[in-house]
Amino acid sequence: MEGIQNPINRTVEEVFSDFRGRRAGLLKALTSDGQQFYLQCDPDKENLCLYGLPNETWEVNLPVDEVPPELPEPALGINFARNGMPEKDWITLVAVHSDSWLISVAFYFGARFGFGKNERKRLFQMINDLPTLFEVITGNAKQSKDQSANHNNSSRSKPSGVNKPRQSESHTKASKMSPPPREDDESGDDEEDDEQGAVCGACGENYDDFWICCDACEKWFHGKCVKITPAKAEHIKHYKCPNCSTSKKMRA
Repeated sequence: MEGIQNPINRTVEEVFSDFRGRRAGLLKALTSDGQQFYLQCDPDKENLCLYGLPNETWEVNLPVDEVPPELPEPALGINFARNGMPEKDWITLVAVHSDSWLISVAFYFGARFGFGKNERKRLFQMINDLPTLFEVITGNAKQSKDQSANHNNSSRSKPSGVNKPRQSESHTKASKMSPPPREDDESGDDEEDDEQGAVCGACGENYDDFWICCDACEKWFHGKCVKITPAKAEHIKHYKCPNCSTSKKMRA
């Protein structure tokens, strides 16, 4: 675990960068590294915690011995509940507790570094612009208003460009590899209109050069988040994301 090494003050941007790094690490544990995370949470072991680290990695470890701890501690004993509920429900529960931990760490830093009212408000707004882990895991990550408006204007069909094959590619490859479209038909009267396109089912971000769609849950993913390159995707007929692949293995 990485705590505060010295009392040097940090800016709101630095605390947010720490938050974003820890969040990225936790998302990897709960999505692309899900199988590895599941195996490390052995119910026969002692109380275990899931830690997200500022360098976008994660670890399952015992809680620290210090009382009180240098940083707020994540939920204790997540491994004990692993076999007592469906895997998807367990992952969702861990995501909720991890969201709470991320907020507590960020505002612990805010208190320690003497953030005032305006700084705390700005920090919260920066954090709130990202979907929570729970929203990403459950597929409820907030969509932009322009995408919602397009959805209402085009019934229940998928966004344009997803189902239409390119002239030089088959329908399957076009729908699987084309990035989710960015709609420009709405001028937008709100700050949230700056959020364009769908979000990645792994990291919750909405920008990248290469995307791939899961044929099971129909969520979009950045290729780099699920370790799929454009060349590899060319040979995949039916792609299943890490979550869907893991769920199938567990049922088996």
